[in-house]
Formats: sequence, structure tokens, C-alpha cells
Amino acid sequence: MEAVTHFVNDTVEFYKWGLTIADKRVENWPMMSSPLPTLAISCLYLLFLWAGPRYMQDRQPFTLRKTLIVYNFSMVVLNFYIAKELLLGSRAAGYSYLCQPVNYSNDVNEVRIASALWWYYISKGVEFLDTVFFIMRKKFNQVSFLHVYHHCTMFILWWIGIKWVPGGQSFFGATINSSIHVLMYGYYGLAALGPQMQKYLWWKKYLTIIQMIQFHVTIGHAGHSLYTGCPFPAWMQWALIGYAVTFIVLFANFYYHAYRRKPFSTQKGGKPVVNGTSNGHSKVEEVEDNGKKQKKGRAKRE
Repeated sequence: MEAVTHFVNDTVEFYKWGLTIADKRVENWPMMSSPLPTLAISCLYLLFLWAGPRYMQDRQPFTLRKTLIVYNFSMVVLNFYIAKELLLGSRAAGYSYLCQPVNYSNDVNEVRIASALWWYYISKGVEFLDTVFFIMRKKFNQVSFLHVYHHCTMFILWWIGIKWVPGGQSFFGATINSSIHVLMYGYYGLAALGPQMQKYLWWKKYLTIIQMIQFHVTIGHAGHSLYTGCPFPAWMQWALIGYAVTFIVLFANFYYHAYRRKPFSTQKGGKPVVNGTSNGHSKVEEVEDNGKKQKKGRAKRE
């Protein structure tokens, strides 16, 4: 018990020390004064993962077609805004794409970049709705370990990023990821429009390939910064490399089972392969959602 007490005290002291080197520009921004709101939302998310399927177990699934159309295209707009702000702000600030330390000044371009990164962090909280919609539509197979791991960790880790390094090298990964999310949510927005769009959505598997390329680029970028001694926190670069490796393994496993495994794209028992993309739909699910294949009972309307 004494060891636990010492650990808790040391953790508290370390956090207090960390606050002394946190970015003072963001301390009064929404959600940034304390980690508690972010942790509370994340805990509610995990609670919903447990309670949601139990609540829906004996109920008919919701269709949510109009909701999904609005949601996905809204996420396209949000991610496009983030990517645009990061690109224009970093260009105006004269950022290097190979090594860029954090500038904690109140320069207009630096604040613009920090603000865009804050919106990126907020978008990770909004993306919890991906899971909510899956569960409400009783697409429980879509809520894979990769899906939950991605959503829960990104929101928490980006709170840390905004609290201590809202600028510099941080802009690189966020720019790439938000750009990919424009494509990804655009795909799911189009898919939600109906079966008439299916013939235009042949490029789904390439989203997964692009995401895997993103993680390799992230590792290379962070590795180059460490090798050249870039004045950006080394602990964050190492953590980023380790984090990206976990995603490469998980996404590669998904890609193999979804697109490379022969002879069928479904597993035994007829269950569709679980999609690893953060807002993904299996091919079987897309057909079912758009009315070509009916299940028992009628789905609830919005």
C-alpha cells in the first residue's frame, strides 16, 4: 500500500512539474486547463462500449441514413479546415518539413497553427460518434480492437500534444492525418447516399493503404528528427514511433483479412470482416445498409 501511495504522490508531483513547462498560450482554451474533461469523456466512451450493445440487444437497429450523411460530410469540412489552416499557417511561418522546433510565442502564424491543432484534438473527440453510430445500427462487428484503440488513445494523446507542443513538428502528422480523413469521411458520406453510389466507391481499399503509408512516413519523419538532433522533445518522437508501429501491425492485419485472404472476403459463419478504418463499413454492410439485403425485422427510422 505504501508503494502505491508513493507512486500516486510521484505521479502528482510529476504532473505539477509538467505544468510548469506546458504551453501558457493554451491553458485557458476550452478543455485544456485540466485533463479531467478529456479523461471523463474517454471513460464515458468506454462505458458506452459496454452499455450500448446491451441496450440495443433486444431492440431494432436505427438506420440513421440522414444523420450519417450530415455527420460524414461535416467531418469532411472540419478536417479540410484543419488541413488548410495547418498548411497555410506553416507556410506563412516558414516551417521546415524535416525539423521544426516549437515556437511558443504569440506570433499570429504560431497561434494559428496551435488553434488548428486544437481543432484537430477536438475532432478526435467528435469521432467517438463513429462508434456510437455503429452500436445504434447494431454493427457490433465493426467495433473492433483497432477501432476502439484508435479512437480512445488519439483523443487522450492529442490533449497531451496540445498541452505541451501545439506547434513545431506536431503539425506534420496532423496535416497528413486530417487530409486522409477528408478522403475517408468523403467516402463514407458518399456510401451513405445509397446503393447508386457503390459503382463509384471502388477505391475503398486504397484508404487503408494510404493510412499504412502515413504511419511509415511518420516513423521515418520522427526517426530523421532523432538522427539529426532536431530540437523537438525526443521523448515525444520515440513515443510517436512506438505508437505508429502498433498501427502498422493492426492495419496490416486488417488489410490482410479484408483484401488479401483467399478465397472469400468473409470469415467462417458468414460474418463480414471487421473494418479497421476509423469510420469503416464492410462491403457486406454497405449493401445491407442501402436496402439490397434485408435482415429480420425493420430497422428504426431516424
